[in-house]
Parts: sequence; C-alpha cells; structure tokens
Amino acid sequence: MEIGIAYDLAPETTTAPGEPDDLHEEYDCAATIDAVADALRRLGHDVRRLGGGRAFLRALLDDGACDLVFNMAEGAGTRSREAHVPAVCEMLAIPYTHSDPLTLAAALDKAVAKTLVAAAGIPTPAFAVLDRPDKDVTLRFPLIAKPVAEGSSMGLRPSSRITDAPSLHAHVARLIEGYAQPVLVEEFCPGPEFTVAITGTGADATALGIMEIVPRAGQLAEFVYSTQVKRASAAAVHYRVPPERPEPLLRRAVEVALGAYRALGCRDLARVDVRVDATGEPSFLEVNALPGLRPGWGDVTILAAGYGVSFDALVGGVVGAARARLGI
Repeated sequence: MEIGIAYDLAPETTTAPGEPDDLHEEYDCAATIDAVADALRRLGHDVRRLGGGRAFLRALLDDGACDLVFNMAEGAGTRSREAHVPAVCEMLAIPYTHSDPLTLAAALDKAVAKTLVAAAGIPTPAFAVLDRPDKDVTLRFPLIAKPVAEGSSMGLRPSSRITDAPSLHAHVARLIEGYAQPVLVEEFCPGPEFTVAITGTGADATALGIMEIVPRAGQLAEFVYSTQVKRASAAAVHYRVPPERPEPLLRRAVEVALGAYRALGCRDLARVDVRVDATGEPSFLEVNALPGLRPGWGDVTILAAGYGVSFDALVGGVVGAARARLGI
C-alpha cells in the first residue's frame, strides 16, 4: 500500500517567556516520524510524509490521495484539534488509522471522556471543571488538577497534588493563565498507577499488555506522573512490564481500561491510564487515543517491548487493525 503519515512536529524554538515549558509536549520529534516511516517501509509499504494542518490538506489535494493515512497528527488551536486530520480524511473519503473525529475530540477533553466512561458504568474519580480560580469544590482532598484538554502530562507538576482550598485556587489560576482553558480537578488516587495498551475495535478490542509506573523515590500515595517525571523517566520511575501485582488487581485494571476504550469508541490503538483509588478499586483516569510512538520513550512502545512486541510489529499492528476494520 501507499501509506501517508500525518503528523505535527514540535517546533525547534522554545516556548516564549511566560509560557509553560511543556506547551509543545504533545508534538512529535523528527526521529519518531523517521522511525514510523522506516517501519512501514520494512513492512513493504510505500510511504509519503503528509505533515499536518494546511500542509496535510495541500498534500492530499495537490498530489492526490494515498491508500491509507497513518494518523499521528495532534492538530492545533482547539480542544477538537485531534479531530482535524480524520475529519479531512472522511471528507475526502480517504481511509485512515486510529479513532474517528468524534472519539478523538471526546477523548482529549478529559471531562467529556470521564462523563461518557462513567455513564457506561466504568469507575472514575469524582471530578469538577473549573473555569475560574475562585470556585470552591465539594470534592475530597487531596485533589489533582490539570488542563482539561491537553495530553502528554501537560500542566502536571509535582505540585498538582493539592491538599487544601487556598493551594487549589492558586494552582487553578496558574493553569488557566498558562494554558488558556478550564481545569479538571479530580479526587486523587493514591494507589498503583497503570497504563494499558489496547488494539482493535469494539468487541474485538484486546489488551496488548499492562504496565505499572513505579516511582523510584518518594511515597506512592503522593506520586504524580508529571511532565518532569516523564522527561527524567530513567532516573525517576521504573516501568514494570508486566506489573508485579496480584493477578485479580491486574485483571480488573485491564477490564476498566477495555471498558473505557469501548465506551469512547476507540479504534486500532490507544493507551488507557488507570490508577487504584483509596478503596483499592482501579479507576479510569484518561485515554490517549493517539499515543506517542517514539521508540524507547513513549509508554506504548516501552510496554510493547516488555511483552516482546517489536516496534515494526507495533506499527504493523495498527495498520493491520485499520485494514481489517476497513476491509482493505
């Protein structure tokens, strides 16, 4: 097949003074696109680099459609930004990988995702959305606060675990100023944190595997998987694949992740984050329906390697799942 890769590269320039230093955290580096392109070629496909945004649209209109778009594009500008590329593909009747526009938009907005998942009977921490810093909440402290429609742990700091109302007000003010969007506040889960990689669609979706993120220092009950932790992951955390936890707990965590994946209509590949709450129940935190694929860095690639799945097999699995779903 001729496969076009849709992607958005992180800008070479750093953020402007006063902007959060993780403002471009979701975007890919060139090495990730190179790795996916090389994997697709080794799997026997021809590859076109389409980019994202207007460049993506021009490439398809000027140079013609490809057989399949491998979608990695995060988009820009709105909470629906991850829906931009698949919406264009649907308008032009071009097959593509990963979830559809509705799922991608719903999954990126954490409050929408949690509302839909909770409606399907999947446990998730109690939450509120704050659009101004002086609002009070009836949630139980400690809480965790994060921008409502960002991924890649953007806006998450060690200070994001909050134990009192004055700290909450100050932290929400910083997030609203830095990310120009409302803030999701939810009851903090103090137990083990897992991420589950899932492939397929609907009833055929299956878990590729489960990984625990274990802090190397500090108390688990206060651990925040923040941007700083991810950037210093080798020194800050141990990625335990598979986790060394009781089998019933792991089965329940996978069950919660699969339930959330299906409730949101995810397809082909997604990563679902689950953490054990104060009662010992695995609870849905969020889903990344366009998980990062940087070899040896992205959570999904680390998890896959731990289960003996090569990078080529991971990329090929996404293409295979999409082709099976589309009948092409």
